[in-house]
Amino acid sequence: MGAIADDSSSHQADLARRVRRLEIRAKRLVAERLIGHYGSVFRGRGLEFSEVREYQPGDNVRIIDWNVTARMGTPFVKKFVEERELTVLIVTDLSASQEFGTAALTKMELATEMSALLAFAAVASNDLVGLLTFTDRVETFVPPAKGSRHALRLIRKLLSARPAGRGTDIGAALNYVQRALPRRAIVFLISDFLDNGFEATLRSAARRHDVIALAVGDPREGALADIGLVEIEEAETGERAWLDTGDERVRRGFDEQAMTTVSERGHVLKSLGVDVVSLATDRDYIAPLMAYLQARARRR
Repeated sequence: MGAIADDSSSHQADLARRVRRLEIRAKRLVAERLIGHYGSVFRGRGLEFSEVREYQPGDNVRIIDWNVTARMGTPFVKKFVEERELTVLIVTDLSASQEFGTAALTKMELATEMSALLAFAAVASNDLVGLLTFTDRVETFVPPAKGSRHALRLIRKLLSARPAGRGTDIGAALNYVQRALPRRAIVFLISDFLDNGFEATLRSAARRHDVIALAVGDPREGALADIGLVEIEEAETGERAWLDTGDERVRRGFDEQAMTTVSERGHVLKSLGVDVVSLATDRDYIAPLMAYLQARARRR
């Protein structure tokens, strides 16, 4: 019993250290590089229409509702209230293919760091933030709430995750999102998108919510090294095959197929009304996110 207790205590202490390291890094990046851009892009106009009321002396003529005025025969003005806080949901892929990585991070680690960054950006803007993790099923759902303590709970969920599934079902995750969030939200979908058949569900989700796809990848997924005859395994299905990486035609075919897959993925996502940010395990992940936020601000 003593050994088991010691192992458990050691695991909890290690988890606490990892959570703390990620918290410090995410908060620093938010404060130094992200918060201004995030706030300006996702805060909206600050006011939303509430109702109309009869015009009163001193009201600004610019808020007169001319349609209602014409209908009623007497002046009416629009009444506005402060915009509600935003709801942010981080939807993170924990499938087996996410465990791959040949650079500084695995795709899973990259997704976790990005999730932490977005969670603390939401907290800094006083937004509600929640988490949904998925594989070939929904693994965890933490409803949106406010505050740093809540953000730490999300990070702890990610770092301690032991997924029950190995495959990827983006459609199932998005169906759950639509049931769980009846009102419009910002949905960050973090995945390598190694899945098929989710397009209709994603289109439906993008009509209701502001969906941003963060597509994670690794350089070796698009460039096969010459290391001779190797046995490869498909992470999610366990299927194995031998591949002769010494054959130039094999390497060229692999590289071309990888480029086609990435290109088609981007085209499909954009055609569904979804913005795409490409992230890689061997590159700074803040730069592409910042570039996206700046481009989105210019569009507005």
